[in-house]
Amino acid sequence: MLAFTVFGSFWLEVVLKTGVLRRWKRALVSILPVTIVFVIWDAYAISQGHWFFNPERTLGIYGPFSIPLEEYLFFIIVPMAAILTIEGVTTVKPHLREKEFGKDEK
Repeated sequence: MLAFTVFGSFWLEVVLKTGVLRRWKRALVSILPVTIVFVIWDAYAISQGHWFFNPERTLGIYGPFSIPLEEYLFFIIVPMAAILTIEGVTTVKPHLREKEFGKDEK
C-alpha cells in the first residue's frame, strides 16, 4: 500500500513540477509535528496492549518504541502524498489556492 501511495502521488512532482520535494524543509515542518504525535500515540497504545502489529504482516524491522518500519514510513509517506496532491490540484487549478493575506477583495 505504501508503494501504491508513492506511485499514485509522487509522479505529480515530476509531471506538474509542484516543487514540494525541492522545498523539503517546508514539507518537513508540515509533517514532523504530526509524525511525532502519532509515534507517541502508537507507542502508548502498544505499551498498553491496545494496539499491536502482526509480525507475520511486517518486515520484522522495528524502530524505537517497538513500532515497525512500515508504520514510520506510513507517517511520512501519507502526509507527503497529501501535500503533493494538494499542490498538484492547485497547480492545475490555481484559482483554488487560498487568497493571499492582506489583499483587498474586489
